[in-house]
Amino acid sequence: MSRVTRTISLPLLAACGYGALYYSANRAVYYPMKYPRGVWDLQAVLEASDVWLRSADNVRLHGWWIPSGKSGLATLFLHGNAGNITHRYEHARSIRQAGSAVLLLDYRGYGKSRGRPTEKGLFLDAEAGFRHLLERGYPPERIVVHGESLGTAVAVRLAARHPCAGLVLEAPFTSAAEVAGRILPLLGPLLVRGFDSLSRIGQVKAPLLVVHGDRDMTIPFELGRKLFEAAPEPKVFWKVEGADHNDLVSVAGARYEERLMLFYASLSGGPLTTTSRR
Repeated sequence: MSRVTRTISLPLLAACGYGALYYSANRAVYYPMKYPRGVWDLQAVLEASDVWLRSADNVRLHGWWIPSGKSGLATLFLHGNAGNITHRYEHARSIRQAGSAVLLLDYRGYGKSRGRPTEKGLFLDAEAGFRHLLERGYPPERIVVHGESLGTAVAVRLAARHPCAGLVLEAPFTSAAEVAGRILPLLGPLLVRGFDSLSRIGQVKAPLLVVHGDRDMTIPFELGRKLFEAAPEPKVFWKVEGADHNDLVSVAGARYEERLMLFYASLSGGPLTTTSRR
């Protein structure tokens, strides 16, 4: 190989290698479970009805609508990066029992929804869910945006763009790059980017509830705390002692529903404290 050929080919090979790693790393952010995989029998247990939506870029989306007449609130629940809506049974049951109706939305590529997940696509899907609640007659001041794990970044962006009653974030993070940096120092932030909640959280005007397990092995507890510290008031942080990433609701037990109930009450004019004893 001549010197000229090496001069051209080596940077090209390096660029191609980086491109392949970047693509693979960003695709690994999503672990969708397509229908019929999942626990779809839980739809009847939740008394949920099917909802079909269209995103702004014309992707057909599926969700479950679970009514509740206790508070007049409706929650748009934006789940994490794995599974589908059937794996959020505990969340949906607790949210309804706490007093809010629930729209469980599957992003594109998840469950019965069409398409393939991307960062931009997930944001468009959340917009479609929010728009659906408006069309159901819920004004912004009666809509709670609730994100879990990866869904917290989607929820923060939505709440930064639209007024809403409140924002709930479970196991949130500052940015995908910072999470990747904890897993693979130096190289991780170069490969995985986007989902930057830290730059957007200051634009959220709604009351905030952050919930994070202190034994979270997927999204470090300190990242959730860092995002919380950057958020404007009013806000409250609840540390769930002994909870990892995927067992937060079960470890919290009855306290999870109680916390949501208190938060919903605060949206109707009650106090929103910034300390937690449990």
